[in-house]
Amino acid sequence: MPIVARAGATLYYEVHGEGPPLVLAHGAGGNTLVWWQQVPYFACRWRVLTFDHRGFGRSTCAPDAAAARHFADDLAALLDAAGIERAALVCQSMGGWTGLQFALAQPRRVAALVLSGTPAGVVTPGSSRALAALATAASTAAALQAPGWNEPHPALAADIFQRDPARGFLYAQLAALNPPGGLARLALHELAVVPSRLAGWSIPTLLVGGAADRLFAPAALREVAAALPGARFAELPTAGHSPYFEAPAEFNRIVDEFLQNCCAASAVASS
Repeated sequence: MPIVARAGATLYYEVHGEGPPLVLAHGAGGNTLVWWQQVPYFACRWRVLTFDHRGFGRSTCAPDAAAARHFADDLAALLDAAGIERAALVCQSMGGWTGLQFALAQPRRVAALVLSGTPAGVVTPGSSRALAALATAASTAAALQAPGWNEPHPALAADIFQRDPARGFLYAQLAALNPPGGLARLALHELAVVPSRLAGWSIPTLLVGGAADRLFAPAALREVAAALPGARFAELPTAGHSPYFEAPAEFNRIVDEFLQNCCAASAVASS
């Protein structure tokens, strides 16, 4: 079982496939298992690295080391362990804080950045309101747990059990593998990024949002995209907060096209 030892934590990771490196960073309701619809798709042409953030899934974390400020350095250690110098990053929700902080600290190691259902810490009026509401909800241990087997997890669209009950149930089961109250202790507010810090941003960036996202609405994510020079925004009409999980075919296609365009542009620039 691949493990990276860090101060106060151990990090579980997996690598699948061959090709250009692609990292999938999960959100607070997830772990490596939630990418079951992405790994088989991308591993045919990419070297896909998935991992459990410290304190999630099969990674461990001491109580006094459970903070999001460690995430970017954790990602650097994972890439080093896997022998990856530069990778494209696909980051869901909480994982967006990981990806953006890493990209700001080590931009040469990021070939492209996909932010799914996440403001990633970028401060805008809409993202600030949404994050404040989320912080209030997360102050209770059960805030991000579905209240019943057939009631939707907050990270999914409210009508998921009418459209796809098996998918709604599976997400709640995977999320339950994480310790309760994980988001409340991460101190995401410490990683706020004001737009002025992004003035020189040059990493190809795509934001993906679900029209039915109950945590970070598309309007807030559009504000974040506007703050990231050159960033694009794509909206999935039926998905909630987790488009990769709820609408995988469309999500995979949009992300794949974006990454292929980035690779093509990079090849032209280097020729």
